[in-house]
Amino acid sequence: MNILIIGAGGREHAIGKKIKQSPKVNKVYCAPGNPGMTLDGIEQVDIHELDHQKLIEFAKKNQITWTFVGPEQPLLNGIVDDFQAAGLKIFGPTQSAAIIEGSKSFAKELMGKFGIPTAESENFTTFAAAKQYIEEQGAPIVIKADGLAAGKGVVVALTVEEAVQAAKEMLEDHRFGDSGKLIVVEEFLSGEEFSLLAFVNGNEIYPMPISQDHKRAYDKDQGPNTGGMGAYTPVPQIADELVEEAIQKILQPAADGMVELGRPFVGILYAGLIATPTGPKVIEFNARFGDPETQVVLSRLKSDFVQVIDELLKGQAPSELLWENEGYNVGVVVAAEGYPGDYLKGMPLPDFSTEDVTVYYAGVRKEEGNLVGSGGRIYLVESFGKSLTEARTNIYTALAAKDTNQTFYRTDIGAKGLRVKTKS
Repeated sequence: MNILIIGAGGREHAIGKKIKQSPKVNKVYCAPGNPGMTLDGIEQVDIHELDHQKLIEFAKKNQITWTFVGPEQPLLNGIVDDFQAAGLKIFGPTQSAAIIEGSKSFAKELMGKFGIPTAESENFTTFAAAKQYIEEQGAPIVIKADGLAAGKGVVVALTVEEAVQAAKEMLEDHRFGDSGKLIVVEEFLSGEEFSLLAFVNGNEIYPMPISQDHKRAYDKDQGPNTGGMGAYTPVPQIADELVEEAIQKILQPAADGMVELGRPFVGILYAGLIATPTGPKVIEFNARFGDPETQVVLSRLKSDFVQVIDELLKGQAPSELLWENEGYNVGVVVAAEGYPGDYLKGMPLPDFSTEDVTVYYAGVRKEEGNLVGSGGRIYLVESFGKSLTEARTNIYTALAAKDTNQTFYRTDIGAKGLRVKTKS
């Protein structure tokens, strides 16, 4: 088999590395990919992820068995529909199904219609009405741009002033362009957050192990929201019973609801959840693998990933879906100084080839044969440990020994899980 991955980040690097492990695979291509992936034998293809026609031509010319879509934007732009129209196999939701991520107001309507637990909310297109509502509700309160905003279109406002400012930036200052023409103002939910992902084929769902992302830029969940600064799995403080409840009351009804609405979902469904005193509730849905969750969750898949996707594309249930049930996987993102705002570029990157850790590259380019930083999130360092402490120590020891000048990383990834003494 020849496989094509669409995307360029750490998530796609992890997907490519997992696909490479399959004995069924000959070549793995990634468009546009990044030069860090080539260290793992993934071939970069110089085609933009939104250039559907060129990607289709490449897939046909290179006898691609099937294509895997990593990021959200191509999905929302209908890349699955275009590939299918060209007679090509591709794994991911159609444009009409990807709207579960593309429009937060649609996701809210879906949840309301099918009784899926989530925060109370209202939609606004004018600043004056949003401001009035925010002042009536008080803080803390959550302001969300309706459309895609690269994981940065959510403001958890601790004061009314902060919430009003966020609404103004979205609705009047057009901070997120068309994505912020409509905003969702939502009640604040307190509790432990976790990510529950699943392979989905219409009504059939196949859950993955849960993980916990760290959205804020700095330690102790301080600073602005980012695309994610690190993740770990499993999450010992989230009870198995709560996860099962989330599968039955959230994932299954969401999949069934999309079928009922004539938008059957095929691909990776991501539920960003929060464990509240009254049970799990939805913060958001995504129509693809999360980043950085992918890098830790896929590491735990013991079955042949290619076989799983192959069977799902044939409309079959995976014949084997085995996950590692011992130990922990932790991933820490190293980001450029200044991220998620204006950030530095061009810094040389350390070599981890002799360390007992795995590195997934994202915002990198080659300069005189060496990798240098070119994006906000540059790379993720991942490790397995028999305990959460061991996995964390592996990473932080490796990072401490390297020159990480002009970059930063959180030092508390996975620390919340250490509170559960019996499993740490």
